[in-house]
Amino acid sequence: SSAEVKCSLCVVGIQALAEMNRWREVLSWVLQYYHVPEHLPPKVLELCILLYSKVREPQVMLEVGSSWLRHQPNKSLPEYSALLELYLLHVLLPLGRFEGAEELVRGCDAFDSEQQLAFLGTICESRCQWTQQEEMHSAAQEKQEAAAETILGALSQKLLTMLTLLRRALRSMSSHFYLLPYKKMLLATFLLYLVVVRLDPASPTSLPFIYKLVQLFRQAWAAVFSPIHRRPVQD
Repeated sequence: SSAEVKCSLCVVGIQALAEMNRWREVLSWVLQYYHVPEHLPPKVLELCILLYSKVREPQVMLEVGSSWLRHQPNKSLPEYSALLELYLLHVLLPLGRFEGAEELVRGCDAFDSEQQLAFLGTICESRCQWTQQEEMHSAAQEKQEAAAETILGALSQKLLTMLTLLRRALRSMSSHFYLLPYKKMLLATFLLYLVVVRLDPASPTSLPFIYKLVQLFRQAWAAVFSPIHRRPVQD
């Protein structure tokens, strides 16, 4: 029939897109021909669930699979129970949707009591594993945060120690700076300038340079010994 041919072509198209690593386009491409998830053939839905589970993107099929399974005409299909099991194992449980999985199993008439108990036991085991993984992840995250806080604390303590030492060094340098003999220092600087520049003080051409140098020394002297920079007088 035309429906079977259409389904077969869609299966070939899904396989071709998967081989070309264009699996993200599979669901939208299929829905172009079937329009709504409830009308997907069981074989097409099965391939989509397996494909997105293999690429670790089961959330793509969450709403699609739920819509298909809750559609009343699909519950009479012979493939319904197999697709429900596939949806549970590859979509709901990997996403941690345990309450929805239990509700779906209890409301399924295709399962007898033994099958329901078996699926409910599988859901319970998966929930315990999920809880253990969450606890381990939380413990590992807490350890990482504690280690990061310890490292930051050590770095901040080292930085504080370095700043304290730098402050002491600057205070010591400032105290020694005020005790320097400025007159001797300025004279030594002046003689060093004469030696380096090789100016003759008796030469008329050197008088403007010497005058400017003396003016510069006077300005520096006034700036250093201005009332702002003078040290307070102590009794």
